[in-house]
Amino acid sequence: MPACEGPATVVFDPTLTEYDFGPAHPMSPLRVDLTMRLATELGVVGAGGLRTVAAPIADLDLLATVHDPAMIEAVMRAGRTVAPDEAFGLGTDDNPVFAGMHDASSHVVGATVEAFRQVWSGESLHSASICGGLHHAMPERASGFCIYNDVAVGIRSLLDQGAQRVAYVDVDVHHGDGVEKVFWDDPRVLTISLHETGQMLFPGTGFAHDVGGPEAQGSAVNVALPPGTGDGGWLRAFHAVVPPLLREFKPEVLVTQHGCDSHAEDPLAHLMLTVDGQRAAYQALHDLAHEVAGGRWVVTGGGGYALVEVVPRAWTHLLGIVGGRPVDPQTETPGGWREYVAEYLGRTAPYRLTDGRNPAYRDWREGYDPDTWLDRAVHATRTEVFPLHGLDPLP
Repeated sequence: MPACEGPATVVFDPTLTEYDFGPAHPMSPLRVDLTMRLATELGVVGAGGLRTVAAPIADLDLLATVHDPAMIEAVMRAGRTVAPDEAFGLGTDDNPVFAGMHDASSHVVGATVEAFRQVWSGESLHSASICGGLHHAMPERASGFCIYNDVAVGIRSLLDQGAQRVAYVDVDVHHGDGVEKVFWDDPRVLTISLHETGQMLFPGTGFAHDVGGPEAQGSAVNVALPPGTGDGGWLRAFHAVVPPLLREFKPEVLVTQHGCDSHAEDPLAHLMLTVDGQRAAYQALHDLAHEVAGGRWVVTGGGGYALVEVVPRAWTHLLGIVGGRPVDPQTETPGGWREYVAEYLGRTAPYRLTDGRNPAYRDWREGYDPDTWLDRAVHATRTEVFPLHGLDPLP
C-alpha cells in the first residue's frame, strides 16, 4: 500500500459526541468516543500519528448551500422546544428531537467541511471526520439518524471553490440516498454506493437502474447487494465496479463514507463482513485516492451499531490507513481500553483488532455466474452504468 505521502489529519472535538439521540437510540455517540480512545491508545491519533484539528460549527449560510431554509428553521425550533415536527422528519423513531439539536448537527457539518478544506487547500493530503457521514439527510428533511447532510455540504463546498470532478464512494450498508439526491443531476459529482439491497433494508432505494438525472447519466452508481454477502462477495463487487469507474472519471478529490454496519455483528442489517474485510476496503480506497486523485482523500464515518465489538476496531484501522500507519490486524487492544469498556459499560471488549479472517475474493475478470444473486447484481450495475462512461460492461 502506498504511504500517505503528505500530512494527514483527523477533525475532532470531544463535544461532537453531543450529537446524541438518547440512551435507547442505536446511534450512540459512545461509538465515536470508544474509537478515539482506542486509536489514541494505539498511537494512531496523537504524537507520531494523526494530528487532531479543531472542529468548527457550520453557520447558517453554509447549511443553506444544501438544506432548505425552512428545514433549518425547523431544526433550530425543535432543538429549543424539544417538540416533534414530523413534516421535516423530526421527532420520529429514527430522529428523536433533543435539546440543542441544531448546534450539535451543525458541529458535525463543520467538522466534515473542515476535513474538506484541509484537503482542498493542500494543508492535508488526507483528512478524516469520523463523526460525519450522515448521508441520509435530505435538503428538505431529516432521515435515517441524519439531521444535516455533512457530506453533501462538504462536496458542495468543493464545487463552489471550483472543483470540476468529485467522486464519492459510500460503503455503508445502507444506500447513500441523500448525497445521491443532492447531486443527482450534476455531472461534476460521481456517487457510488455499495449497500444491502433496498428490497430488504432502509431506505428501500439504490438499484442498478438508478443512474442519475437527464444531464448527468452515469453519475449515480448503485450496487444492491444480497443479504448474507460476506467479505469475498463484497470485495468482488467492489473491485468489479469501483476502480474502473474512478479511473475513467479521474476525480480531483476522492470522498468516502465508511459506515461499518456491513459487519456480521451489526444489529440493524444483514451483510456478513468482518473487520478484516472492511479493512481491505479501506486500503483499496486509500490506494485508489493515490492512483486517481493525487492522494487527495476526504474520509467520513457513517453507520455502525455494534458499538463495542465492531466500530472502534474498524474505524481505528481506517484512521491508521488515513495516517499512513496501518495497524497490524493481529494487534491486541490495549489493556487500558478494555478496562474502560468493562468499568463503564460492563461489557467485554474485543481482544484483537482482527476477526481472524483472510478477506480473499475472486476477480470479476475470471467470469461471472448468472445463477448467483451477487453476480447478477454486479452485472446489472455494470450493464447500466459502464457504457455511459465508455467502458465495456463484460468481464
